[in-house]
Amino acid sequence: MVALAPADEAVAAPTLRITEIFHSLQGEARTVGLPTVFVRLTGCPLRCVYCDTEYAFFGGELMDLEAISNQVASFGASYVTVTGGEPLAQPNCLPLLTSLCDVGYEVSLETSGAMSVAHVDPRVVKVLDLKTPASGEAARNDYNNIPHLTGNDQLKFVICDRNDYEWARFKLDEYQLTDRVSDVLFSPSHGQLSPRELAEWILADRLAVRLQLQLHKLLWDDAPGH
Repeated sequence: MVALAPADEAVAAPTLRITEIFHSLQGEARTVGLPTVFVRLTGCPLRCVYCDTEYAFFGGELMDLEAISNQVASFGASYVTVTGGEPLAQPNCLPLLTSLCDVGYEVSLETSGAMSVAHVDPRVVKVLDLKTPASGEAARNDYNNIPHLTGNDQLKFVICDRNDYEWARFKLDEYQLTDRVSDVLFSPSHGQLSPRELAEWILADRLAVRLQLQLHKLLWDDAPGH
């Protein structure tokens, strides 16, 4: 027989390990430039060669959903982005996303595509990053995620070189990605590929994708908390 907990015994609230919560302008995706609160979760199973958030791999502070929500609310923004690291590496990311939607925020999730998005709240905008060969982590892409993407979601490719570009073009056709999501984002890897060169490739091939520059890097030069 399984012993039941006393009725008045408190149930532990879900917690997550948080690297930082901060207010900035959205640097990417279709809400670029809009004031947004970022909730950066700690930890990531990937090690992309161009990663700009290695400081989020370890450490962080344990916070429950109420504490996270209170800190988010203190900034007075309408948009919230849950990011990492890889936020879905923490199972309690899912109830966090739902709780933020429940109180009326427009919520987006930045995810590597290596973790299942099957149970992400449908109100959340998924911004899924398919890893290109030059990232060093293309083998981690979970293509079972693609059927879970909707017209409310976005797909991102970080392009490091011409080979990455051609690989991404192939994936566009293979999975009919431009018909599946609202935006396909081609982002030049900062310091590796000239944005102008990528723009010229896109125009020459008449791709129905959006060139994306990382606004936060142009404004704050990759400083944490921006």
